[in-house]
Amino acid sequence: MVVGRVIGWLFLAAALAALGWDLADAIGGGGWQSTALGLRWFQNHAPSLGLFQVIFQRFIPAVGPWLWDPVIQTVLLWPAWAVFGAPGILLSFFFRRRRGRRWFAH
Repeated sequence: MVVGRVIGWLFLAAALAALGWDLADAIGGGGWQSTALGLRWFQNHAPSLGLFQVIFQRFIPAVGPWLWDPVIQTVLLWPAWAVFGAPGILLSFFFRRRRGRRWFAH
């Protein structure tokens, strides 16, 4: 439970960082535009993006090429804050601390 919650918070932190980066670009450039995850990844570390593509297309022969072309490429075109924010919200919700009745004795 704790691990899921921590991962959810890390995803939410990444979403807020991406949103802050877009906001800083908007303030500096004059207009709001959500930046795609793939572009942010390319700006930060292009070789790892290329390596990620090669791993999926060449080294996972059963599903790699199919998974890369329609699925992963589509996700890389989505706004970075949304890609990190949606799983962060879901993980934080499903792994939240629940208060209430305990089914075991102390």
